[in-house]
Amino acid sequence: MRKIPTLFQRDPDDRRHVIPGEVTPGCEWVLAGEGVATRKWDGTCCLLDDAGAWWARREVKPGKNPPPGWREVDRDEATGKRVGWEPIEQSGFARWHAEALEQSSLWEPWTYELIGPRINGNPDRASSHLLVAHGSLFGLGADPLALPADAIADARRLGWEGIVWWRDPGDPDCDKAKLKVRDFPEVNPS
Repeated sequence: MRKIPTLFQRDPDDRRHVIPGEVTPGCEWVLAGEGVATRKWDGTCCLLDDAGAWWARREVKPGKNPPPGWREVDRDEATGKRVGWEPIEQSGFARWHAEALEQSSLWEPWTYELIGPRINGNPDRASSHLLVAHGSLFGLGADPLALPADAIADARRLGWEGIVWWRDPGDPDCDKAKLKVRDFPEVNPS
């Protein structure tokens, strides 16, 4: 899974926030009304590949060695960070992933967000560890594509981390763009 670009460009004076209206190049399609807005879950990304193997998303900082078996997917030229997959059984999330797998035996090759009580402080308030399919549609009001600010207001009201727009929800490799509630200083003052 490639790193998802933020819909609006980061403020060069405060990289924690975005500049509303200054679209990141390549994300103009969102403001053109293309794609589908979905919930951004606050967990850790997992992948079930076509061979039936589970992987955990892993970021490797510049100068650090990747873990054994790691597969690089993307590199952020601005930060030098590399993004890829490590076998789930060697990740720090293996135990919670195994618990989530017990919820079902019907898993399709796709990417999922692992959420639950022991993941990232459980901001989604899940009562057990779960795997949520990325791109799952969770209604955002009448027209979240019309104004991203309205979608972020909905996300804040619902207690979500943010929104991910999928250009083609049936394709896990399609163009995506994201906004987090915390990207806006007026939404989450620091």
